[in-house]
Amino acid sequence: MNILCIGDIVGRPGRDAVHTLLPGLKDEYAIDFVIANAENAAAGAGIIPKVAQELFSSGCDVITLGDHAWDKKEILDFLGKTPALLRPANFQTKNPGKGFFVAETKKGQKIAVINLLGRVFIRYNVNCPFEAAEKILNEIKGQTQAVVVDFHGEATSEKIAFGHFIDGKVSAVFGTHTHVQTADEKILPRGTGYITDAGMTGPFDSVIGQKKENIVERFLTSMPSKFEVADGDVGLNGVIFTLDDITGKTINVIRIQRRV
Repeated sequence: MNILCIGDIVGRPGRDAVHTLLPGLKDEYAIDFVIANAENAAAGAGIIPKVAQELFSSGCDVITLGDHAWDKKEILDFLGKTPALLRPANFQTKNPGKGFFVAETKKGQKIAVINLLGRVFIRYNVNCPFEAAEKILNEIKGQTQAVVVDFHGEATSEKIAFGHFIDGKVSAVFGTHTHVQTADEKILPRGTGYITDAGMTGPFDSVIGQKKENIVERFLTSMPSKFEVADGDVGLNGVIFTLDDITGKTINVIRIQRRV
């Protein structure tokens, strides 16, 4: 089974990149299932129902979120009605939506997707992602061997620690949130595919998706400046995990970066 995990989609440029590049990637790598982090897909912060539906129509099978999940209030009701749209599982249990989903590929294979939020340098006071992962794995035990985790976190150390903690218990872990693709794709000792950050899908000529002039000015002056999604050098970052159909373990990892 070939799983494509797309790094943080930023604004209209990121959505256009998915629409343009995803069909070719599916054909080239015989992709069976697509997971996309889209917590910045609506004007650079949050997501709205129309944008989520657009990404599903473009070929994304499951959409994950992160610390910007609540930025657009329009998404709250939609979250509860859309199982394939996930918010971090370690948010409070009373929050709208769910943090995991057992889906089915077009070939009839089952795959579970878990969305988690890190706690280091993150603005929310969330529950422990390590404990949340174990609880979910117990809940879905026996349903599928294929389990992929989007760990949305700031600190590389926290993501790496989680990878080693969960090694052998899930098929793959891909990090999101920093918008900078890391060059550490690997298969961990017990068979879990891993990358610290899948990167960003959107305008590469930017500061993590935002107009670089505004962000540089903020650093120079320490004064507030408007965040605006950039529009130059648009592309897609992600990672492809090939899973063994019997064991669910990762047997190959390919890091990708494509320009529109």
